[in-house]
Amino acid sequence: MTRAKLKLLLEEYGRVAIWVYLVIWLSVLAGFAIAISSGFNVKDGPVGMGVLGAAWVATKLTQPLRIGATLVLTPVVSAALNKWRPRPKPDQGPDNPS
Repeated sequence: MTRAKLKLLLEEYGRVAIWVYLVIWLSVLAGFAIAISSGFNVKDGPVGMGVLGAAWVATKLTQPLRIGATLVLTPVVSAALNKWRPRPKPDQGPDNPS
């Protein structure tokens, strides 16, 4: 069900959906990396994995939540971008003198 919704989202919003997902992914990865390097205790991780490895595993575990957030946030971001972007001016031709 989520895969079909994600496919429809990509068809409708294209690059905006991809960028929203990537921004969420990078934010979660950075958040986990900062938390782990600040002393958040990760117990069941393989020894020698390192901060980025542990952050990647934790980020991977949040994938369903990130996909859900992408489904919810993409239409909002797209609407905000459409309001922010200047609208193209109509062509000035013989029917539309300046």
